[in-house]
Amino acid sequence: MRLLRRHDVYEHVLPLRVGYLRNVGVVVRMNKKTRRLTLSAIFAALTVISLYIASVWPTGLFGLVAFASLFGAATVVEAGIIPGLYVYIAGSVLGVLLVPNRAAPLLYIFFFGYYPIVKSLIERINAVILQWALKLLVFNASLTVIWFFFKGLIFSFGENPPDLIILYLGGSAVFALFDYGYTKVIWLYINRVAKFTGSRSNKG
Repeated sequence: MRLLRRHDVYEHVLPLRVGYLRNVGVVVRMNKKTRRLTLSAIFAALTVISLYIASVWPTGLFGLVAFASLFGAATVVEAGIIPGLYVYIAGSVLGVLLVPNRAAPLLYIFFFGYYPIVKSLIERINAVILQWALKLLVFNASLTVIWFFFKGLIFSFGENPPDLIILYLGGSAVFALFDYGYTKVIWLYINRVAKFTGSRSNKG
């Protein structure tokens, strides 16, 4: 499902309006850029707040970091891939600088933060099996990096083969559920929230 590509439609519609209203074309573009910048700043700030809460509430670590990533997804929906990347970078840098517990920003940096961007790009492929193969590849690569470099901060699994098998198989199953739920949340955002943000008339 290409739920993170709604902005593509408006990239074709808006230039037609600007071409028709040449006298105000510059104003429209300025408003569009200002809106994107404002949205990115707001969503980046909300991301850092969510990461901070995750750092002081260990039992909700994974859930709150996943929640923080939704602001990146909202940015991709509202403004596109590049603003979404800005939110990821800002959230990562500010998270490392401001959040006391390193586990939350590390989870955000090495998977949850960039996943909305990756999801958007992968779901442009018209092959569901290939989509899932790439998503699982990205997830397991991220899990491997986190496991080998930051397992002491995040995981309590042992290093013997059975534990690793459980970690990867169980992690992949949980990820599949996460992606499904993530898609549903994005769908709700597009259909219940985004229509009130003015994105339908200001996208570009």
